[in-house]
Order: sequence, then C-alpha cells, then structure tokens
Amino acid sequence: MSGRVGWLDCTSGVSGDMLLGALADLDALDALSDVVKGAAELHANVTVSTVTRGALSAQRVTVDYNDAQPHRSRADVQRILEAMSVPDAVRATAGRVFDRLATAEAHVHGVDVNDVQFHEVGAVDAIVDVVGVCLGLHTLGVDGLTVSPIALGGGTTDTQHGPVPVPGPAVLALLADTALVASGGGDCELATPTGVALLAELAAGTSDMPPMRIESVGVGAGGRDLVDRPNVVRLVVGVTTSDGDDEWLLVEANVDDLDPRLWPGVLDALLAAGAADAWLTPIVMKKGRPAHTVSALTTSDRIDDVRRVLFVETSTIGARTSRVGKTALDREWVEVQIEGRAIRIKVARLGGVAVSVNPEWDDVSAAAKSSGRAAKDVLADATAAARQLLG
Repeated sequence: MSGRVGWLDCTSGVSGDMLLGALADLDALDALSDVVKGAAELHANVTVSTVTRGALSAQRVTVDYNDAQPHRSRADVQRILEAMSVPDAVRATAGRVFDRLATAEAHVHGVDVNDVQFHEVGAVDAIVDVVGVCLGLHTLGVDGLTVSPIALGGGTTDTQHGPVPVPGPAVLALLADTALVASGGGDCELATPTGVALLAELAAGTSDMPPMRIESVGVGAGGRDLVDRPNVVRLVVGVTTSDGDDEWLLVEANVDDLDPRLWPGVLDALLAAGAADAWLTPIVMKKGRPAHTVSALTTSDRIDDVRRVLFVETSTIGARTSRVGKTALDREWVEVQIEGRAIRIKVARLGGVAVSVNPEWDDVSAAAKSSGRAAKDVLADATAAARQLLG
C-alpha cells in the first residue's frame, strides 16, 4: 500500500490518555476541548501539559470533571455520542469501540451485552479518550494504522470488581480474534481496556515500523513514571515509500492433512475475502509427508478476513505474514466479437505500450461451446482481434 500512514510504538503499553497525548503532540486535538464542553452531560474539560517520562518529553492529557459519574449502559454512551459535535465517521468509529468494550465486558462477567453497565471504561474520561482518539486520527487523515507488539504488563490491579490479574480479562477478550500481537512485561498494568479496544478497532495489525518518509512523531504520556521504561506511546506519521512498488501482505500456511477436494473452495473463499491472489504450492514436510503451502496476497485492511478463511476453511492452526512488494502494470479492459459473442480482453500496458493481451477464458470457453469450434482457435482469433483493435 502507499499513502499517509501511522505506526504506534506500544512497547510500554497503551491507554486512552496515552494515545490522546500522542495526538495532542501532533496538534491533532485542537477541536476536542470544544467538543467536550459541548457535551453538557459530561461536565468535563480537557487539559494538556508537557511532562517527562524517563528521559523523554511527552504530552499528558487529563480529563477533569466535577460530578460523580454514574454507571452507564451502552445505550447511555451512544446517546452521549449522538449529542457530540463530531463528524459522522468519528461518531460511528467511537460507537464501534464501545461495542467492543461492551462485548468484552459481557463475556468477562457472563451477562447479556445489553445488560452491561460500564464502570471504569464507562467513566467520563474514557468517553473523552475514545472520542478524542477517533477525532484525532480523523484529523490527521492517515490511510492506515499499524502497531508494535503491545506490552500488557503483569501482577494484579484493583478494580470496582476487586483485584484482577494482569493482563486483565477484558483486555484479553478484546485481543481475541484480532490481528494484534501482545506480550507481557513488567509487574503492573500497562495496557487498559480502553486503549486496547481503540487499537482493536483502529489498527490493521501488528508490524515493525513500515518503510516511510517520517513527517512527525507524537509522544503521549501515561499517568505513572515507571522505573524500567518511559511510560509513553509514540505515534509515527509519514508517507510510505517503496520505489514505485505497492506494499502488500503475504499470508501463508503449511497444511498436510486437508482433504484435497476442499482446496478449490478454500482458494475461492480467500479471493472472496479480499485476497488479490491465492495459490497452492506442493511441498514435502518433516518425515517425508506431502503437503501444500497455501498463500494469499492481500492488503492490511483485509488481512483479518483472509486469515479467518485460513483458520476456518483449512486445518491449519497457524499462519505467517510477511510484507512484500508488488509492481503492477496499468490495466484496462476492451471487448471484441468472436462468433457473435462478446469476449473481454485484459490489456496490460508498460509506459503506455500494450505488452500483454489476454482474452478472458470464461468468455472464450462459452464462445467455443456455442459455435462448436475448438477453444484454442477461438482464443487465437480473440487475441488477434484485440491486437488489431489496439493497433
């Protein structure tokens, strides 16, 4: 892919206020204060200050409010979102983040999602965190967001439900069935449910920092000053550079125990899920077992759907992902008439010159059957007609 992208360094964890701080450092939160003041029910205001965490200078965003905040249902939160003066896209994204939080809370506490009462994550500062992060990224106009492996921490933490182990159950529930990679580290809570829910919704997956021309770096501070690391999130924003090649993701798995009659359906499902191409390669695995490597080429916004097909439609229990470059010629479609039937022709150009002319096989096959001619003859005629058309 190409375009303006963001990459988050979450090796010290993540929380909503840390993400807000990084966006504030990039001057992407100028509108947030007015948005919060306009939501009268919150009785809140936002302040930004410069602090140090370890050896790093960072922006610390705090949300102050006067009144005790009630427990809120998902419907209560949505009502507040609807009253906020933000773009519709921001409101919709924030709503999906709270849907994730509600689903995780329902799973952890064994209740129906409609009966969830937000406690810590439903407090006013979390509402501001979610809306602010969605608004800030919307303001930056990044085309894609990826994240480093997320440090979750360890030990225990106190909640309104009592002490819980770290990583907390809600955090683990939020990470399940995402493309995000997490790790432990430390003896305290490093990743909060709000921060993880935002990444689960907004980030396409986990990666090293992609090749880019860096435009700016925002550093957001957490509330504590940790002993073993700067308690910050860094947001790197830039433009991807690939010397003219688009950047793609290659997802692969080795499979040695799948009924071969299933493979055509698997490849069709991968393409339907958003893979630009999908294929099988025969291999020999350990102990001489014959097997196949199934491969799919896709983009970061479709990677979750493609991985899901691999896990659901095949017997694999793991898949590897790598970044690859892909150089594509300019393409167009033209149409010729053979035996009274239209045959589509895919034309690829290099520097404006047609270097590849390929009739669509389904059209060739249909024309051959209807005319009673050999398919190879129809193919040759269609190719010749296309080249004549193109001059």
